[in-house]
Amino acid sequence: MTRIHDMGGRFGDGAIAGRSGGRVFEERWHARALALTLAAGALGHWNIDMSRHSRECLPPKDYQRFSYYEKWLAALADLLVRHGLVTCGELSDPERSPACPAHQKILRPAHVATVLGRGLTYTRPVSGAAKFANGAMVRTRRHTANPLVIGGHTRLPAYACGRRGRIVGCHGAQVLPDSNAHGLGEAPEWLYSVEFAAAELWGPDTENPDDTMVLDAFESYLEAV
Repeated sequence: MTRIHDMGGRFGDGAIAGRSGGRVFEERWHARALALTLAAGALGHWNIDMSRHSRECLPPKDYQRFSYYEKWLAALADLLVRHGLVTCGELSDPERSPACPAHQKILRPAHVATVLGRGLTYTRPVSGAAKFANGAMVRTRRHTANPLVIGGHTRLPAYACGRRGRIVGCHGAQVLPDSNAHGLGEAPEWLYSVEFAAAELWGPDTENPDDTMVLDAFESYLEAV
């Protein structure tokens, strides 16, 4: 069973609306939501996979009614409380809450451009060679469930499960989100780009049978065919 967030390929939700007017953020508070999420993440209490999983764990009714950045803020509030950085009382009535001491790790304004420009790297060394070469035919595992944690985070979408594709690239060994999101270690695996025919994914509902889609998939998501 997948969580409510795994909506890719689902019928009935309508087209995805594009950005209007060339604006990066539709509302000013969207930029603040992003800034808060990045600044809180820089405190070092969780990683990006934990942050993504926190959004996935929002109650289904909230996930459906919240806008994109409302999901971000709700998940961030959960992370802050879970890690003891704020209390529920401080979030519900911040004006009456005592001032908190400054955290040891703070992403200060003067450092933002440098930190974001440097980015993050998820490439890690592994002892074994890659299992699949370019051109190899593979099939994704038949269930999207995280095999390490019941109900856990995974980057394998439900619409691509049990589908045949072709390896078209390898990104080296990368941190495995299925493990990293749950504090089980980085467990790096080889990460591949896999090309799927549109008809393989969507069947007779494919608008253009000549279309293809490329999905990045970890080695444990794949089997040889």
